[in-house]
Amino acid sequence: MPTNFTPTRDASRTLAAMTPEDINAVLLDLADATEVAIAALLAANSRDLGRMDTASPMYDRLMLTEARLRAIAADLRHVAALPSPLGRELKHTILPNGLELTRVSVPFGVIGIIFEARPNVCFDCFALCLKAGSACVLKGGSDARESCEAIMDLIHDVLRRHGLPEATAMLLTSHEATAELLNAHGDIDVIIPRGSSRLINFVRENARVPVIETGAGVVNTYFDAEGDLDKGRAIVCNAKTRRVSVCNALDCLIVNRSRLGDLAALVSPMEAHHVIIFADDEAYDALDGRYPYLQHAAPEHFGTEFMDYKLALRTVGDLDEALAHIRRYGSGHSEAIITENAGAARRFLAETDAACVYHNAPTSFTDGAQFGLGAEIGISTQKLHARGPMALEEITTYKWLIRGNGQTRP
Repeated sequence: MPTNFTPTRDASRTLAAMTPEDINAVLLDLADATEVAIAALLAANSRDLGRMDTASPMYDRLMLTEARLRAIAADLRHVAALPSPLGRELKHTILPNGLELTRVSVPFGVIGIIFEARPNVCFDCFALCLKAGSACVLKGGSDARESCEAIMDLIHDVLRRHGLPEATAMLLTSHEATAELLNAHGDIDVIIPRGSSRLINFVRENARVPVIETGAGVVNTYFDAEGDLDKGRAIVCNAKTRRVSVCNALDCLIVNRSRLGDLAALVSPMEAHHVIIFADDEAYDALDGRYPYLQHAAPEHFGTEFMDYKLALRTVGDLDEALAHIRRYGSGHSEAIITENAGAARRFLAETDAACVYHNAPTSFTDGAQFGLGAEIGISTQKLHARGPMALEEITTYKWLIRGNGQTRP
């Protein structure tokens, strides 16, 4: 039976009449309910985990723990405490003919989100969409089906308690529903895919609904000729190993040829995490016998989003070569330079075409919470509408209000 999105469209109109205080009350209630339901949520998640290979890097993405659920509850309370993104005056002017123009922020209406095996996305996306005044339609990966269903049941319980329709948040579970969502022009205002490049490309190529791409992260960090070794050791290890399954994890370390003598010291902290390094010939010779998890790089290792304890390593002669490598292999997500040379840093920040560009800091900071924006729907790598962390402001649109006093156009 075809999916009926009309109730969700109707629910979005109900949200338009809610006050910020009403919305915050729902989020705070959901936070409390999440902590009460920890045992039930973990039981559902355990059934999903039981079907996945524990060696898969996606296992960590799928896993819920009591600590993670309590952190999710804290995030819900944080979103409730954020200022409302709606009704903000973005621009105001009075024309010579007396017309008064005001541009104000408004909800999208209905936002569709397609994601993979990350059940926490259900909480994040519902909370942000609700705070931004939009209903949401969520389609998660089959690996997280039972976790997502348990979370959506909890959300529906809270919505009912507040007199809101369950259709305010809809969860799709069938493969056929994905195609229906992508083709729901007129019912869905925008679709945001979260996941691998394969998922994002599929959505882009098949959607009739406008898409905001939260692109896959092929992330590079350049260790310059004037990079500080102590800073570099900490930055590279944190960017690679903090959480390997996230889109801002480091995939390729680019090192200036003049620093090959420091390379073993630069990568040594990753040895404790058993990070496999795929090194080009020069870097391999510099590390041979000095790093235990070393392999020769193949061409396909450059430009790969590993989402695992794996790292490509490329040697370059100067900043120009590093920038050329990033232009060829980067995905426009997050890129970093480690250098004490102010001129090199300025060039890198100016010339690197990515949503987030770092100097002497790890790319692990690329998300809305770390930027002070609250949780985010994803990291947009496109240049239309939003770029970088898509938090509350980025999941609203705007309209023009024009006030006159009988003026007519000549």
